Amino acid sequence: MDTSDRDEDPNANEPPEEEDDEEEKKQGREICFDGCGRPCSVCICSYLPPSPIPTSTHILVLHHPHELRRNRLATLPALTRSLLHLHSLSGRRLHPSSSSLLTSPSSTPLLLFPCPNSIPLSLWASQNPPSARPNLNLIVLDGTWAQAKEMATASGPFLSSIGAIQVSLEVDEGVDGESTFESELVLKKEPFKGCVSTIEAVARALRILEPEEKVGVEVEETLLRVLRAMVGFQKRHLKPIKPRPRLTKKGHLLLPSNSIV
Repeated sequence: MDTSDRDEDPNANEPPEEEDDEEEKKQGREICFDGCGRPCSVCICSYLPPSPIPTSTHILVLHHPHELRRNRLATLPALTRSLLHLHSLSGRRLHPSSSSLLTSPSSTPLLLFPCPNSIPLSLWASQNPPSARPNLNLIVLDGTWAQAKEMATASGPFLSSIGAIQVSLEVDEGVDGESTFESELVLKKEPFKGCVSTIEAVARALRILEPEEKVGVEVEETLLRVLRAMVGFQKRHLKPIKPRPRLTKKGHLLLPSNSIV
């Protein structure tokens, strides 16, 4: 789930997003249309697997209609080129006609989203061995944190009707999330600890869920390699953040919490 945007003022003190295709064309920059779809100057094709990796788990990504159109740092395009059994849908909620994967009687649907009733994914996996969870379908919500919460709420009645199990990776809403300056895996400032990009969420989840450990390891390593490349390119285009004093207290200079000194 790409929940790394803030609910309010998402661009405050954040690195600028990559320029869109039209702007790239105006500036004479080539786009890798036959590969990753990114500007050639930040092409990640060499980091993608030669062919999509097959997994036992099917991944269904519901992405908010605004996510791919407005977010040039979206990780879903790279994810779809990396996994064979990934299916993406554009919409604000899931319903019976969204995908036959969800309505199959033999399906085991999991919603990967942190909520009060969610079960730690590692705990659920330890209590349900591969033989007890055939036709596993992992549902992931792709959007800002606010969008993901709205999609989870809107999809709730349908997911309950098909017996979807709510699971989550480790999160802590009491701890501030990391920024691009603090991690090699963060494209945008996380609202709190544990909020990660869609590609990282899927990587961590499949590492836990895949019956064959070597497949889970391969998927995680591959997807995180792609993410590191994206973050690396983004960092190269960042402008150094200069401390901007806001006020003084007892002779001491107070700096913004995200200032680098």
